[in-house]
Amino acid sequence: MEDTVRFLTIEGTSGRLDHFVVKELLGVSRSQIQRLIRQGLISVNGHAVKPGYLLREGDEVKVLIPADETWELVPVDTPIDILYENEDVIIVNKPEGMPVHPSYGHRRDTLLNALLAHYPDLNRMEDKLRPGIVHRLDMDTSGVLVVARNEEARLFLQAQFKARTTKKVYVALVEGHLTPRHGAIEAPIGRDPKYRRRMAVVRKHGKEARTEYRVQEWVSSYTLLEVRPLTGRTHQIRVHLASIGHPVAGDAVYGSRKTSRLFPRHFLHAQRISIILPGAFEQRSFEAELAKDLQEVLDKLRAETPLQA
Repeated sequence: MEDTVRFLTIEGTSGRLDHFVVKELLGVSRSQIQRLIRQGLISVNGHAVKPGYLLREGDEVKVLIPADETWELVPVDTPIDILYENEDVIIVNKPEGMPVHPSYGHRRDTLLNALLAHYPDLNRMEDKLRPGIVHRLDMDTSGVLVVARNEEARLFLQAQFKARTTKKVYVALVEGHLTPRHGAIEAPIGRDPKYRRRMAVVRKHGKEARTEYRVQEWVSSYTLLEVRPLTGRTHQIRVHLASIGHPVAGDAVYGSRKTSRLFPRHFLHAQRISIILPGAFEQRSFEAELAKDLQEVLDKLRAETPLQA
């Protein structure tokens, strides 16, 4: 297999080169990225630079990943829950436990592998690592996800995510009784300085992030929320809710280990997205019902404790 080439255009200040590429190429460690930079396989504007190079607006990053360090996008005939499709987009209800695209440790069990089996034309797109992917959900987060079917649609959809005109609504169950009944969390998010695989609220070098929430009900010792992230930072909802002392129930990374063992996964579901489709002029909403495993947990909690809201 030939080396994989990818271009990343920087449209704003993005900090260190190695930090930026680690975030863009999920599943590749920082040490691997730094080694590729030192080998000259990652360059900026056609020039070799150091891992600590500070990116500036307009910089173009070129990444070459040797064949023995990458993976072939293999179609895998896995059932997919399609909510809507046309010649430009596929709206998917992503199941829990399925990564969106391949990474180290997940080379054939991803949503993209399944999509390629049903939509082989995705392989014609320019991005050979993540064709059609315009946004992501965490592996254990279920719910609605938008995929582009051609380059024009990809650019059209990505522009909306960049401009923050898309509207996303999540359902989350968090530890404790959260008050007030509605509010907003504004706190910058960046890499956790102590645990590089995690994100955290960081005042220095963090990127602005805002999450709005509304209490739907208090049940048992938990709170069911409708959550609206107004920015799209990695793990934003989970990090923000944990930062105010109400981590997502079942979250083994940002919540308590004791509580995480009581849930099949973190209780977070992408319920609805509103977006303008290519060729249209008004937003259209697409919704995915709460995943079965989360609904069962919620029903059990409701049965054990009278509703309080």
